[in-house]
Amino acid sequence: MSEPIWTPGAGAIARANLTRFISTVREAGAAVHDYASLHAWSVDRREEFWAALWRFCGVIADETPGRDPWRAVLVGRDRMAPPTPELGPTWFPGARLNFAENLLRHRGNGLALVSWDERGRRAALTRDELYHAVARAAAALRADGVTAGDRVAGFMPNVPETVIMMLAAASLGAIWSSCSPDFGVNGVLDRFGQIQPRVLLATAGYRYAGKTIDCMPRVREIAARIPEIERVVVVPHDGAAVDPAGLPRGVVWDEYLGSGAVAALDFVRLPFDHPLYIMYSSGTTGLPKCMVHGAGGTLLQHLKEHALHTDIGPDDRVFYFTTCGWMMWNWLVSALALGATVVLYDGAAILKRGPVMWDLAEQERLTVFGTSAKFIALTEKEGRRPRGTHDLSSLRCILSTGSPLAEHSYDYVYQHVKPDVQLSSISGGTDIISCFALGNPILPVYRGELQCRGLGMAVDVFDERGKPAPVGQAGELVCTAPFPSMPVRFWNDPDGAKYHDAYFAMFPNVWRHGDWAERTVHDGLIIHGRSDATLNPQGVRIGTAEIYRQVEQLEEIVESIVVGQDVTTEFGPDVRIVLFVRLRDGLVLDDPLRERIRERIRANASPHHVPRKIVQVPDIPRTISGKISELAVRNVIHGRPVKNTDALANPESLELYRDLLELKS
Repeated sequence: MSEPIWTPGAGAIARANLTRFISTVREAGAAVHDYASLHAWSVDRREEFWAALWRFCGVIADETPGRDPWRAVLVGRDRMAPPTPELGPTWFPGARLNFAENLLRHRGNGLALVSWDERGRRAALTRDELYHAVARAAAALRADGVTAGDRVAGFMPNVPETVIMMLAAASLGAIWSSCSPDFGVNGVLDRFGQIQPRVLLATAGYRYAGKTIDCMPRVREIAARIPEIERVVVVPHDGAAVDPAGLPRGVVWDEYLGSGAVAALDFVRLPFDHPLYIMYSSGTTGLPKCMVHGAGGTLLQHLKEHALHTDIGPDDRVFYFTTCGWMMWNWLVSALALGATVVLYDGAAILKRGPVMWDLAEQERLTVFGTSAKFIALTEKEGRRPRGTHDLSSLRCILSTGSPLAEHSYDYVYQHVKPDVQLSSISGGTDIISCFALGNPILPVYRGELQCRGLGMAVDVFDERGKPAPVGQAGELVCTAPFPSMPVRFWNDPDGAKYHDAYFAMFPNVWRHGDWAERTVHDGLIIHGRSDATLNPQGVRIGTAEIYRQVEQLEEIVESIVVGQDVTTEFGPDVRIVLFVRLRDGLVLDDPLRERIRERIRANASPHHVPRKIVQVPDIPRTISGKISELAVRNVIHGRPVKNTDALANPESLELYRDLLELKS
């Protein structure tokens, strides 16, 4: 059994929120004494667990003296897959709460939001300032007739105005949905066109990688093509004047909020599963699915993950590199509920002028730093050594998601970033607006592993027969019991058919998430990539992450993408592995480098993993949230259409893979 790469100290374990929670439930009669027994109890006695979490985190809701604010914790505990929205599991019926009220519960002069841009320019809002800004925005929305169930959409970068408008909408019971401003018009219409927002918050422009992008032409076209939009609120960029002419009831942000006195927020308390967010699938295989997430389930799940799994409290300064088109933005903002300072950043993660992310971590004294596995890998490729160039003494936790974190990235963080930091690779998705597996402040970190399965989450790995796979055997990541942050429904899915087909078509009454994973001897998880992108040469199923882990350690390679190509051999149909590599500037792929790639994969993975073809490309297609799009490349090399290129950040890169001579033989 391998040794841990990091172990929490006794003092940190004693102070952890998770340790305090274990003591609380044990005092109430639960037979728990460590994380393993707590997790088992949280799944087996899920009604007791979620009720205990509600009380531990002090959720604000309608109260009746001497009674819980709900009639039951869970109705339909064994109904995982809803044949119709009304017949699925129902959480906390009778409870009434407001999401924004819980996030704005902390008042005073402490910092609520800090924001940075690419140039290191900083702005900040105290808790009182944030509250009053939300109150003004809510009053403006109310004056526009916005009520519970209406949609308010944001075409916005990761800036304070986005947070303010989301909270204002939530305070009224309206539904918030957002896209980042790097989406093209069709990508926005594919999303907002389905949900028909009444109000659109839009940025006049944004800055990325040193360039300023004007958004007003796209804003005007979006507003013109969604007739249900009644109001467009434009946020100026970089101090430039904005002319809202040509927009339906267009108004500039400051004018919309006004300057007069405004009353205190009147939070509308609504049922636990009242819609809060509409999130979207990537849309690379068709029109994006619109996933509706409830206020109560989102709140409880985020409180659990922040308070217990990430150990966040009022003294923390929490950052995640994200756009408003990725669920990690929603996840990040929820840290306000625990009184933490939320740190926002708008711009590119890696700049030629210098290591802006590590500058931010040092100057803001971040305690929790969230990023992507790709950022960590590229930082390593650049030769950055933050441990020697920046004061990261305040940093206690680094979170990574978006793709599997390679083993060498664990080594890099502990050698060159901070040797005593908790490095937690986390995994979940937009579908659950949270995580299935994530970090744990009282457990060790093992190289290449996610620390644990989330509390209250009946996570397992199934083989092709739909049975639990043995430890160490890869299979489908599943969840076998209901949890509060399941979507309450899909938009425009009245009979629940799209919902059912998305998660429950493979295994009856079991959520199949679409990740290829394995459980470890430490009761952690290893994610091998998306199960729909796994490779199957000669009948051996291989996760793509196993190849990336080896290839991207080679100094010449910046990044790579691997797919399976259907071929016909003398023995019949088969799949051959094709690896595309992007090299450092000025380098050319030659036979010696190809052989080094193959030898590394053969020695450190297996002969089955070795690619038959290795091709150099100058760019790799990515979704707007930054994930490489293996399925899009696979479709292109087979001559099949990519149904929705607007979901890609760089759709032009697909042409690099079309009709390649190297793949004809």
